[in-house]
Order: sequence, then C-alpha cells, then structure tokens
Amino acid sequence: MAKGSDGSGGVKAMAAGKLIVGWVALLWVLEAVDQTSGNALDTFGIQPRRVDELVDVIPSAFMHFGFEHLIANTLPLLILGFLAALRGVGRFLAVAAIIIVASGLGVWLVAPENSNTAGASGLIFGLFGYLLARGFVDRRITDVALGTVVAVFYGSILWGVLPTDSGVSWQGHLFGLIGGILAARLTAEPRALNEGKPAWH
Repeated sequence: MAKGSDGSGGVKAMAAGKLIVGWVALLWVLEAVDQTSGNALDTFGIQPRRVDELVDVIPSAFMHFGFEHLIANTLPLLILGFLAALRGVGRFLAVAAIIIVASGLGVWLVAPENSNTAGASGLIFGLFGYLLARGFVDRRITDVALGTVVAVFYGSILWGVLPTDSGVSWQGHLFGLIGGILAARLTAEPRALNEGKPAWH
C-alpha cells in the first residue's frame, strides 16, 4: 500500500528557516542601532567578575562590535542554527538558552580583567557541539551522519577554543562548545522512566 507524506518535515524546515532568519535579522537590526547610537549597545557586553554584569550574560550574545564582527558570525549562525532547529523550534530555543548562559558565565568567570565580550560566536560554537553530540544522545543515525558532515565543514573552528588570539574570546568559544554538548544531553528526546536506552534508529 502506498503511503503519503504528512509534510511534517517540510513544516519543520519552514519553521526552522523562519526562526533562524528572524534571529539573524534581529542581530543586524541591533547592530544598526548600535552604530547609529555611537556604540551605545556595547555596554551590554560582559565585563568579567562584576556582579552587576551578570545581567548581560544573555544580551551579550546578541550584540557585536561592528558589522565586520557580525558578518563573520552571520553565515555559520544561519547554517548551524537552521540544522539545529530542524528538531523543533522549542527544543532549539532551550538549546540556545543553555549555550548562551554557559558561554556567558564562562566569559564572566575567566575572561581577562578590563575586557568586554559580546557576539554570537559562543552560540555558534555551542550549536556546533550540539550537532556533533545530538545524534549519539538520541541514538539517531541520521543525526550522527549530519554531525559528521558538520564536523567536516566546520571542524576547523575548534582552533577557536585555544588562547591563540588576544582579540578573540576563546573563553566564550570553549564554554559555548561545552554548553552545546550539555544541551544535547539536557534536551534529549524524552522516554518513559521504565524505558531503557533507545535503540539506534
């Protein structure tokens, strides 16, 4: 008997695309506001180990220091964000929140004194780690294959977790990556309490 498609895959892809395009568009709007206001939004970056700066852990992921900084983050965020959001908008938002908080707190704890850190690169590194780990956590062969493709094309970004450039927040990258792997575990597909480890599917 022939089976028809319910189109759920296409609906999820459309939702994922709208979400991540809207997310990136928001970053561009915020940077335009920042530029026209004399970089007033740069104050939302994280200055480490100041208690009052903890409120900037989340907004810092939406701010950039100039359009060049934003352009460098735009394409990888569009691609990795879209791939991550294909498992559902709700799950993506939970994953992004975990990554942003982990990356921001890592910066707050260990970034150099008198530094100011902002940008979406911590989220990008986190999404990279999430996509690598998700297939193994959910035991989905297709997601493992996707993670392998992501590793091939974006694996070189792992150099960004090393303290090789004083102008780059390796702290945000490293803790974002850790946050992404943690997010894969915390947002794993739910299963009953009496259900064992799921079979590969």
